Amino acid sequence: MDLIGLGTRVDIEFFLDPHCQRKQIEVKTDDGKKQMQYVYYDGEDVAGTVLLKLKKSGKVEHQGVRLEFIGHIEMLNDRSTIHEFINLSKLLAFPGELTESTSIDFHFPNVEKPFESYTGINVKLRYFLRLTIIKRFTNTVSERDICVHQLSQFPEINNSIKMEVGIEDCLHIEFEYNKSKYHLKDVIVGKIYFLLVRIKIKHMEIAILKKESTGSGPNAYAENETIAKYEIMDGAPVRGESIPIRLFLGGYDLTPTMKDIQRKFSVKYFLNLVLVDEEERRYFKQQEIVLWRKPDKSKPKNPAKQYAHFEPTSHTSITSPSKMEDSITQDQNSGSGGDGNGIENSSPGNNSATDSPSE
Repeated sequence: MDLIGLGTRVDIEFFLDPHCQRKQIEVKTDDGKKQMQYVYYDGEDVAGTVLLKLKKSGKVEHQGVRLEFIGHIEMLNDRSTIHEFINLSKLLAFPGELTESTSIDFHFPNVEKPFESYTGINVKLRYFLRLTIIKRFTNTVSERDICVHQLSQFPEINNSIKMEVGIEDCLHIEFEYNKSKYHLKDVIVGKIYFLLVRIKIKHMEIAILKKESTGSGPNAYAENETIAKYEIMDGAPVRGESIPIRLFLGGYDLTPTMKDIQRKFSVKYFLNLVLVDEEERRYFKQQEIVLWRKPDKSKPKNPAKQYAHFEPTSHTSITSPSKMEDSITQDQNSGSGGDGNGIENSSPGNNSATDSPSE
């Protein structure tokens, strides 16, 4: 609700789906609240109606009514930093007067929406409609967000991940995940096999970590968030023991992997395997996985434009055991949750380099 001239009040409403056929989802906003938004795909039209509803009798003079479709990236820790990558504009009404409630249809055909909508800790990628009633002194502005999903084809190459890692003469394990690329409703299936155990392990857990990277150089920020964490073993393992892993992704708030979007930010996901010994020392190993969005059963109108293609990534290859020796990392600070901060070597007298995810 906005004030327009001489105290006259106007409601501005957007109607985007008059036939009630478009999917809506609940989206978390950057202030922690949730709102329902319509889902759109790359190449689809954006059309609907705006209603300018006068709340009091009288007239409203204006210099025109303009509607924009905007896609931009904003840094939440610096609201003045906004990168706009889409701006389509239409003049809905010429200068004149509003004397009664008025509805105006609009249509943006075949709109390119190249990136997935995203709200993170330090960055937000947003698509929205902005209606501006142009006035002599202060313009009146109202906005309506939409949610864009970026679909992908099934990856042609999807190798399993299999590695043998350990600490020399103390602990050797082999872990295996069935794939390296998972859609957002997929199931991660794997196993942990203990080849050598000379450390008193108390329990083992697996976690899904999200790493959000923004900026570059001195203005670079990285935020790690634990999406889910499960204890998959309780008690000391013995040599030859195998621990199964089955992790359902559908119940979590995940996005596709996003790589260097407009050179502003990236979002990556990792599986973090953590072993805790009786002295509360934590040993962990991170492995990057790629997440992608599988098309819904209800196909979008312009499917030819919808699907992104995967690029080969180095982490899908199987690593030989000899290259992974001494690569489990110990975190002396149990409160860090195995995020790679405050790392020290876990093997006494061994100063081998730690293993960290590639940036």
